[in-house]
Amino acid sequence: MDLISDKHRITRWLEDSHPVWFTIYTCIASFCLYTCVFAYRKTFTAATFDGLSYAGISYKVWLVIFQTIGYGLSKFIGIKIISELRSTSRAGGILLMAGIGGISWFFFAITPPPYNIIFLFTNGLPLGMVWGMVFGYLEGRRMTEVLGASLSVSFIFSAGFSRSAGAYFMQGWNVSEFWMPFVSCCVFLLPLLLFLWLLDKIPPPTTIDETLRTRRAPMDKHVRRHFTQTFLPGIIMFVIAYVLLTTFRDFRDNFSAEIWKTLDRGHSAEIFTKTETPVAIAVLLIMGSVMLIRKNITALMVNHIIVVLGMVLIGISTLLFEAGMIAPEWWMILTGLGLYMGYVPFNCIFFDRLIAAFRYVGTVGFIMYVADSFGYLGNITVLFVKEFSYADIGWLDFITRAAYITSVSGTVLMIGSMIYFHYKYKSWKGVSSS
Repeated sequence: MDLISDKHRITRWLEDSHPVWFTIYTCIASFCLYTCVFAYRKTFTAATFDGLSYAGISYKVWLVIFQTIGYGLSKFIGIKIISELRSTSRAGGILLMAGIGGISWFFFAITPPPYNIIFLFTNGLPLGMVWGMVFGYLEGRRMTEVLGASLSVSFIFSAGFSRSAGAYFMQGWNVSEFWMPFVSCCVFLLPLLLFLWLLDKIPPPTTIDETLRTRRAPMDKHVRRHFTQTFLPGIIMFVIAYVLLTTFRDFRDNFSAEIWKTLDRGHSAEIFTKTETPVAIAVLLIMGSVMLIRKNITALMVNHIIVVLGMVLIGISTLLFEAGMIAPEWWMILTGLGLYMGYVPFNCIFFDRLIAAFRYVGTVGFIMYVADSFGYLGNITVLFVKEFSYADIGWLDFITRAAYITSVSGTVLMIGSMIYFHYKYKSWKGVSSS
């Protein structure tokens, strides 16, 4: 009863508090919650599993493949589940998904390889739903840029933090590579429960929020079909760009240990956090500043520009690195900054402003999971192509080639998307005013 009364008191306080305090509270709760969830998924990437291979493919690559398949499949399932999920089901859903993901690591540890590979699939499948459930608390608000940026930078920071934590458990606690992921889940369980409890206290969007950002509501299959048909050309362009970003991001994250080893920096557990934390701070400042733009269509265009600049930065920083003009640490920081300048908007702000600009009653979860599902499908495809057709190419060479493809192709696609939505808005505005 005390917990229930505390929950109501916190909710009432948030309803009556100044927007600044509401924003700080929600940012901290969502950031810390997703950081804990990320540990359930990514700490294993700190291990290299040297010497293990099956069917001519590295054991770690098999692990990444199976987790990515599960995670990608969850995005397709999430198109329906997340877009139709009611707010009262979010907390229970997050807890259930994280629980399945954590239990999978226990069975991974007690099952001998290669049979334990299947538990990477059962780990990725539920965890792919969590992002949409968490963002459901944040969308459709005046402060969504700040809230969404805070949540999004959590996976920039967490990508490095979870690998550093995993490396520390192995080096400092002498935990084996196979038990390290489950140990990580146990360590992060209590913080996860605490921050989930805190996030579940925030009240729904106010009438002012709905006026500024459009009312948010579950989308059934008919509404989803109409939305897709309405914006199909733009959706195709930005989804392909997002596929490139997702693939580049996952290769950079999953095999960063191998990249740092190639660059003779693999001895440091802190290297992952040191290179990702500046990126998280920079992206938070950039994306949070978009909140100052009140006109939704202007903010949508600015989001396009930010993504394009990120794409360009990936290519330029890679050129400088290959020319020996910047150190490996700076290359990873700058490619990370460019990557997340493109990736973060797609995971919250871009779609929130798209819905708001065209006054479309719906939920960000639908279009976000459409983009995510194809993003991870592309990721899986490239992973298989790399292993079966270009196995002789090292991870460092592969990442640099991927950086150029992402930079050039993504820039062209996003400029095309920007032009499409500019003229789409002018046409829609003309019809709505007539």
